[in-house]
Amino acid sequence: MSQKTETPQHAPLPRELADRFVSRALALQPVEATFLGVHEHEHRLPDYSPDGLAEQAALARETLRALEDSEHGPGADAPDERRCARLLRERLTAQLALFDGGERLRAVSNLSSPAHAVRTTFTVMPSSTEDDWATIATRLRAVPAALESYRESLAEGLRQGRRAGPRQVSTVLGQFGQWVGPRPGHSWFDGFVADGPQALRSELAGAAQEATGAYAQLSDWLRNTYAPAVEGSPEVAGRERYALWSRYWNGAELDLDEAYEYGWSEFHRIRAEMLAEAGKILPDARNPWEVLRHLDTHGEAVEGVTEVRAWLQGLMDEAIDSLDGTHFELAPPLRRVESMIAPAGSAAAPYYTMPSLDFSRPGRTWLPTLGETRFPAYDLVTTWYHEGVPGHHLQLAQWVHVADRLSHYQTTLGGIGANMEGWALYAERLMDELGFLHNAERRLGYLDAQMMRSVRVIVDIGTHLGLEIPHHSPFHPGERWTAALAQEFFGLHSGRPPAFVESELVRYLGQPGQAIGYKLGERAWLRGRDAARKARGADFDLKSWHMAALSLGSLGLDDLEEELAAL
Repeated sequence: MSQKTETPQHAPLPRELADRFVSRALALQPVEATFLGVHEHEHRLPDYSPDGLAEQAALARETLRALEDSEHGPGADAPDERRCARLLRERLTAQLALFDGGERLRAVSNLSSPAHAVRTTFTVMPSSTEDDWATIATRLRAVPAALESYRESLAEGLRQGRRAGPRQVSTVLGQFGQWVGPRPGHSWFDGFVADGPQALRSELAGAAQEATGAYAQLSDWLRNTYAPAVEGSPEVAGRERYALWSRYWNGAELDLDEAYEYGWSEFHRIRAEMLAEAGKILPDARNPWEVLRHLDTHGEAVEGVTEVRAWLQGLMDEAIDSLDGTHFELAPPLRRVESMIAPAGSAAAPYYTMPSLDFSRPGRTWLPTLGETRFPAYDLVTTWYHEGVPGHHLQLAQWVHVADRLSHYQTTLGGIGANMEGWALYAERLMDELGFLHNAERRLGYLDAQMMRSVRVIVDIGTHLGLEIPHHSPFHPGERWTAALAQEFFGLHSGRPPAFVESELVRYLGQPGQAIGYKLGERAWLRGRDAARKARGADFDLKSWHMAALSLGSLGLDDLEEELAAL
């Protein structure tokens, strides 16, 4: 009796496994697919219910089990495979820790929540053809089910005692009010579909009304059921929850007490630089922020929303022309980036959206105007070096450009906040080092932005962990941080208006550990560059190092510094 010979089945290499995960994960997360320019899921929205979250967790656990075999297969010890395997394991483990800790059941935030993701996805959908708009109409009609699934998770969170902070809820209710509009027919969705084709005008208007009604219904539930249930709940995370979120945002097991001390050391260093720079503008000023308030009305500024969008576009185009071939080597698709005005009701902070995987949709920077029509240049310049060029755009667009050499996971779903924000803060510093901040106004604006990132480390860790304010602080030494003290401290050491400061603090309370990644990530990038320069000596070439560093794909802070030093 003959025996059948079976062909051995080899486990996929880590990069192949990671890309299989991306394909399956995008089917569960259609919003993420849209941001990446994957169009097959654009008529759908995610299931944010407990069952939908559990399905995502099950895929992560299955992938981690498969990774055990993948890491031991032939070729898995190659550098590219090793980096991908470490990233995949770290990211999925961090995400599962949040799921297991019930953190997804209290996802109320003024910057990032399922409700925010649902609305924002429409801003990046294709809208050139009648078919595009038909898909938009279909997805608009999916909004009620998506928001209901989100409500189910929040209700389950209440049942489990996992509650969001009251300040998050009240802020989000204010945002929803702007999205829903003052009266029927004047919602954000009504305005969005107004540009649709005449042939679909009735269909789009009806779909927009359904989406608007879903947000109004969720708003009513948050106001009448959720808000009373969370009244008196802590706004802060505490050390245990903070450690989960810090791991997620930073890709590292951080020494939080050391990071808190580092934030203070940077605060004192930057404050001294600001005093010196401010004296060049107003020698008799009492502090740098008095000078910034003077610049708000008497400094260089751009007047008008249309004008500021064009001005920011020119700033990025100028940076590309100056940096390409000297400090970077940019492929043609990277030279295209668009300046946009953020939709009304956005959080106060500017942001960036990466290009689609085929570059048919370019990278875009977004400016929330907050009702303003005059925009001081001192803040805009360094912020757009951060959001656009050479910041987020050069890194994330380069990741897309080299995705075939890495894996789609390393350039998309595996992104780590501290790596990306650290690079963007490094980009601000680089432009200062290269002399692009050519007057005291712009340099003071850069230092104010650096100060904000140092203050973030101090108040984010200090408030969530209830730490003591050190005796060398110029502000309430010896007291313990509260949200009220954090907002006052931020306001005293920032050139930004009170509405921005309040929005930022609500953001920190709702996203524990996210805000610290800017300075801690920048520190990793600077240490990696310094180590590479020391190792290579006279052979160190900054342009080559930049391009090699930007082609590594995503890495957590545990791995980033080591990899950068070896380039």
